[in-house]
Amino acid sequence: MPVLTLSIGDPFYQIHVVTDEACATIKNRTIVLNLSENPINIREQTLAQFQSVILRDVSAENLSHAVLIEGLDDHPNEAALMEQVRATWPSAFDVRQEERLRGVGHYMSPKVWVGQYGFTVYHSATIPLKVGLHKEHDFCPVPGFREVHTQIAGFGKMQQCREKDVSTLYLEEPMAPGSTHRPMYDAEGNYPWHQFETITPSIFMAVEMLPDGATPPAEGVQ
Repeated sequence: MPVLTLSIGDPFYQIHVVTDEACATIKNRTIVLNLSENPINIREQTLAQFQSVILRDVSAENLSHAVLIEGLDDHPNEAALMEQVRATWPSAFDVRQEERLRGVGHYMSPKVWVGQYGFTVYHSATIPLKVGLHKEHDFCPVPGFREVHTQIAGFGKMQQCREKDVSTLYLEEPMAPGSTHRPMYDAEGNYPWHQFETITPSIFMAVEMLPDGATPPAEGVQ
């Protein structure tokens, strides 16, 4: 099986990128995210692009490009897990220096790029998070940037607003463990004002996808 193991979940989760694999046997509870336009087959059902589920004791077929997140049952005490995460990962503000992240209980793993795909795991600790509405991704100057988030632990919601004001909210999508929100960008990669908001302390994975012509930063490339 062509598998690349990412370090971003260490030491809490085992995260693998699987490509061009006809069949993968899933034993323990594992999140499977499909990044390919080709559907993944699971018994009589299919998993479309940017959809994810938790699988256990079953085979997944036709994994053209997928992410597997293992270790979901390794942390029976979720509060203790998140305390350990906060002691291990830096705050997102310290790493990214974005003003909207100042003073927010938001932590992040190192970011790893695999080709045009960037992977990061985040821990949102405070409720409400108030990470700040945004719609631009300045590090990608080429139109067509795409991004989705997959919930690993805890519960949250992805919010979309007409303006940079939560009172203009028009769409809210619940995020539970194993779920990935629907893509919110248009064909040109334009985003509405959006933010992730916590319902409970949360851990989620962000997958960033650069368009042709954009170059991933050298740091963290595998």
